[in-house]
Amino acid sequence: MAVQPIRLFGDPVLRRAATPVTDFDKELRTLVADLTETMLEAPGAGLAAPQIGVGLRVFTWHVDGEVGHLVNPELELSEETQDGSEGCLSIPGLVIDCRRALSVVATGFDMHGEPVRLVGSDTLARAVQHETDHLDGVLFLDRLDPAARKLAMREIRESDWFGAEQPRVKVSPHATRGLGF
Repeated sequence: MAVQPIRLFGDPVLRRAATPVTDFDKELRTLVADLTETMLEAPGAGLAAPQIGVGLRVFTWHVDGEVGHLVNPELELSEETQDGSEGCLSIPGLVIDCRRALSVVATGFDMHGEPVRLVGSDTLARAVQHETDHLDGVLFLDRLDPAARKLAMREIRESDWFGAEQPRVKVSPHATRGLGF
């Protein structure tokens, strides 16, 4: 397990859809451990693999003292919505109200390939939706109304971290690009 650098807004990996996991192997278990350790160290309510530069459909969450992960999530959202404060480890210091579904039923797998069904509302529902968005290349900024997005973008441009050098990306020389497929 190792804490990994978190990719910041502007890094292209955050705008790419992640690839479904097909191999539930040691490499995936290491990724889940790294995501969990990085999320807890940050600290955050969730962290998706693209946020540490890995283009796989995996995320972790830490809500109400519960830590978990989900691989290849599929979501069913309630029609009832909630407005609430939301932030992102890839956009440090920005917290703004965002509308989300009030509850969610998420299905997928654990790191061993066993089926998982997660039912949550309020903060857990928000975290699951936020992290699943990351797997689709969507940032919570994309969910804001135009006025809120404009305010958020101004705060980002004025932040100390905006425009800072991103971590170097080393591409694997192997045909699988290090994804283990």
